[in-house]
Amino acid sequence: MKILIIGNGGREHAIAWKLHKDEPSHQLFCAPGNAGTARIATNLPLSATDVPGILAWTETEKPDFAVIGPEAPLCLGLADKLTALGVPTFGPVEAAARLEGSKAFAKEVMKAAQVPTADARIVHTAEEARATVREFGIPVVLKADGLAAGKGVSVCMTEAEFEKAMEDFFLDNKFGKAADSVLIEQYLEGEEASVLAFVDGTHILPMVSAQDHKRLRDGDEGPNTGGMGAYSPAPAMTEDMFAVVESQILKPVVEELQRRGITYKGVLYAGLMLTANGPKVLEFNCRFGDPETQAVLARLASPLIEPMRACIEGTLDRCTVKWSEKPAVCVVMAAGGYPGAYEKGAPIDGIDEAEHIPGVVVFHAGTARKGGQVITDGGRVLGVTATGADIRDAVRNAYRGVLKIKFDQQQYRTDIAYRALNRDA
Repeated sequence: MKILIIGNGGREHAIAWKLHKDEPSHQLFCAPGNAGTARIATNLPLSATDVPGILAWTETEKPDFAVIGPEAPLCLGLADKLTALGVPTFGPVEAAARLEGSKAFAKEVMKAAQVPTADARIVHTAEEARATVREFGIPVVLKADGLAAGKGVSVCMTEAEFEKAMEDFFLDNKFGKAADSVLIEQYLEGEEASVLAFVDGTHILPMVSAQDHKRLRDGDEGPNTGGMGAYSPAPAMTEDMFAVVESQILKPVVEELQRRGITYKGVLYAGLMLTANGPKVLEFNCRFGDPETQAVLARLASPLIEPMRACIEGTLDRCTVKWSEKPAVCVVMAAGGYPGAYEKGAPIDGIDEAEHIPGVVVFHAGTARKGGQVITDGGRVLGVTATGADIRDAVRNAYRGVLKIKFDQQQYRTDIAYRALNRDA
């Protein structure tokens, strides 16, 4: 099968890796891919948001299947356009992708569907923001309404942090047009978890749970990032909790979209806060999470293409997906300066040595190849992912892999999966 994968991050490498592992005869193409995907696929000189270029390539090469990884091309309607060309495409249409593309739209849908979430106000000026925070009190959360690569969120625990967020959002315009509208949201207490689910417009098939680590530094300190690591399963997500998430969150949202004439097909990702009053939605994403995907797909024991096809064909109720009992852990290695300004082009050594460790696979995120050398080419550079007999073993394997890899100014957290380890202690 000839498969086009759109995107260039760790998520897309993990998708390509799984498809290749399931069926090595698949002919894979990545637009644009990275140094990791280049080992198992043909990288194309097309950015993920080059919609005309991707459509032109598709008309000429006629792939049998397409998978859209990142949110930006989904919000540009790439799934609609590829489907119109007759290519079965995994990823929601533009109207459904608004669930991630606009946090205000997501809140509106949740309110209509009576989905539990934090109270929020939409503001457009610093004055409106201050008035809302006087009402809500500190701590409080500020979120850019539009797409901000996972970084347009400020969790303000103190007045000083709120003042810094006000500068970022309203004075320095740090998030550009994404913050033309800003959500001021009440702070929720609890433990975070991620539930990703396959959706075919009607039926929902949840994947195994995961937990992301958004903050840059150990102990959940420092600025928000696109994600510094993840692990699966998240012990806080019990079977009873899963049932609640499916019946009170995922199903009502899919049904509410259907009432609005929007058929949701693809991955629906619910970022949750598990509060004392039950799970509440922090955000929805309209695609595989990154880095949750690396940990989740490392545990998928049946072919990935099957639920993807079932989502498109509306046959998810007849699809069986198998999962490994072995936990998986992904540790992100990032460039110095990330999530702020960072340099590219640093040589990376030790990837092959890391992958010689049993259970370890290194997913490339921000990498490129220059001559025979893999170099850094992004903020999040690698996702060192490992499985193990238990969560402690998986953590140990992942960090054994991390210690084999070297590049200038590398940074990573040393406490990925600490909540699970503390429960295990």
